[in-house]
Amino acid sequence: MYIAKAESQFYQCQKIFDDELSRMWQNHRNLVKNQGMTTTLIHLIERRLALITEKFRQIYNYRFDYYLQNDQQQQQQQRIGFSTSLIIDTTHHTLTKKEIQLLNRGPSYVPPYQLSISSSMTTNDEIIKRKYAPLKHQLATLFSKYHINIAVSMDIEQKINGQFKNLFSISLPNTIRQRALYEKQLVQSIHRSLLKNNLILRRTADNMNSFYLGNLQNFQTKANQYLSNSDSFQLIMTLNETNDQEPLHDKFHGMIESINFALKILKHRKAIDPHTITRLFLDPTKVQLSDMDFLCDISHENELQLVPLLPHLNTMTSKIGQYLNQLLRPFADRIMKTTQFHHDIDFIQKLNHYACTQHRLTTTTLFCTIKISNFYHLDSHTNIIDRIGYFLQDNLVTNKLEQISIMTIKNLLQLFLYNNIFRYNEHIYAFTKGSPTTMPITDTLSSIYLFQWQAKLLRIIKQKDEFFGRCKDELFFTWNSSSNELQDLLQSIKIQYPNVYFHTSIGSNVNYLNLYITNQNGQLYTRVNRDATLKENYILPYVTGHPKLMYSIWFRSALIRAACCCSLVKDFQQERIYLELTLLVNGYSLRFVEHHVQHFFDYFHAYNMRYLMDQMIYETFRQHWFDFITMKNESQEMTQQIDDNGHLIRLNYLYEQGPRCQFNQEFYQLWSSYFKNHSRLSEEKSKVILTTKHVHSLNVLLTQSKLKHQGQV
Repeated sequence: MYIAKAESQFYQCQKIFDDELSRMWQNHRNLVKNQGMTTTLIHLIERRLALITEKFRQIYNYRFDYYLQNDQQQQQQQRIGFSTSLIIDTTHHTLTKKEIQLLNRGPSYVPPYQLSISSSMTTNDEIIKRKYAPLKHQLATLFSKYHINIAVSMDIEQKINGQFKNLFSISLPNTIRQRALYEKQLVQSIHRSLLKNNLILRRTADNMNSFYLGNLQNFQTKANQYLSNSDSFQLIMTLNETNDQEPLHDKFHGMIESINFALKILKHRKAIDPHTITRLFLDPTKVQLSDMDFLCDISHENELQLVPLLPHLNTMTSKIGQYLNQLLRPFADRIMKTTQFHHDIDFIQKLNHYACTQHRLTTTTLFCTIKISNFYHLDSHTNIIDRIGYFLQDNLVTNKLEQISIMTIKNLLQLFLYNNIFRYNEHIYAFTKGSPTTMPITDTLSSIYLFQWQAKLLRIIKQKDEFFGRCKDELFFTWNSSSNELQDLLQSIKIQYPNVYFHTSIGSNVNYLNLYITNQNGQLYTRVNRDATLKENYILPYVTGHPKLMYSIWFRSALIRAACCCSLVKDFQQERIYLELTLLVNGYSLRFVEHHVQHFFDYFHAYNMRYLMDQMIYETFRQHWFDFITMKNESQEMTQQIDDNGHLIRLNYLYEQGPRCQFNQEFYQLWSSYFKNHSRLSEEKSKVILTTKHVHSLNVLLTQSKLKHQGQV
């Protein structure tokens, strides 16, 4: 709390200074006798403030250019910096200090202007054309889908293209180009070093902005052991070194033909409308076989564990999986709404209502959390399909969901679950439990399964009038009976469902959704859970896209989370300081941090809250953010409904530099002027989201698998 006290004193002094300066200016303008200021004094004050501003600007620019300048001049000073974004688990590496410095920026870091310095594009027009290409393709597809007049669509596309060229045709300054070239050379050097020393670089499984560097052979041995020991995968083929493609080709295309044949039968029976069937049919030339990869779990002491990661785009099950999720998820969400927490703030709001509004928290109330450890691999495919069928039968008025019968849904589930295959090294595997974790339908199926699984527990909890909810794979509920009775209940559930693996925590204080929850003699106390011993302290989360934009969004969300989840003002201030330090430690400027913090407090005109420790004022400030989250949730639900109805349009373009906000604003204005009265593309009927993409993050450049067979069957 020393920083908080120093901050409080600083801002109080700053306020006194601002007030005095304002009073002096006011007296001067009003010509108050003996309290005015001479012209010389005014100029001195203005000059001094300008010098201070200029000094900080020069410091900022110096730090921005220091990285490149220090490397070019080969200075002797070597400093990696205070960062734990790189976990090195080997002594056999030849990485230089500068290469380690670059890796310490984490997998989210995007080396600047790599597209602009690409050797394949020599002119600025070629670079602009490449950046605009994704948006051009998406617009053409969209205009074709909605049967937009060719002349109108060409006019719109030409205007958007013209805006894009005008705003993003910016030449790189030489210093920036030199930095971009230097970092490109560093990336290439790191890549060569990894290959030469038989090393592997992967981002960590905790979704933090950190790398793991280790021995490739040890990594592959652990991966093979994981696949061999797991009961969720089955080896179905080992590729022949002399002719590895022919048997794989036959197997792969046989599965595609089988899926298409089953879809033809459903079409013949009129179980699904012809348009949907046409969308689900597979084109063998466009279907890819995914290569399994693994992320590194470093949370266990002195032991590396692996977490599988399987891309799902353009696989033989991706279309069916997407369709099933669009069909099942909205219905399942409506049924499970009363027992679900959407996120940690939603949980805190509901728990506060239980404890502080309804006053149902007693001095003897226990908290219990349940963590499902095999959420993505709960049961065999047959049992999963049966559970989904029972869920639909129990909750549908008829035997159909949006004109699709339960039997047809089960048939589609069978096509989806039994045809998820992947390759790792020279082996082909199939899922025997669950499905790829990267597919949204996997979450939906697991949530429905757990809704059935938790029925016995929920029935007893409702009888006892307890608080209950689940967020994905974590459950939380209160208990006002004996802990022995609760242990017996949980044990009976384990016996009844031995395939669901979980561990529990019971007591007056528990950790849930990275929050610390305590019953202090009948008073609810909550805060963000921070363990000083954890390795991820002061590490940013892993993000994709425009890093500065994404971390701006993250910082604001984290500040809102701190206000909503910390019941005491001192804990909120401590968490705020932690978040600010995290950004500063990771290289973000003080100006960046100050801008976002000021905007956060000014949003509800509560800038003084930054250094106040008044609990009553904090309660009001906190309630404002609860109300804000409620409105935001309602807005997100409306957006989700638009998406469920197929009217959410996502567009993107490649971005490196330039007035992004201005282009997006002009794009939306142009779009609105053309489609404000359109029957399907107006603002009332659809929503357009335009975003940017970066294709050259360190994660993409250094860690993605580049297997020789990838995508080939």
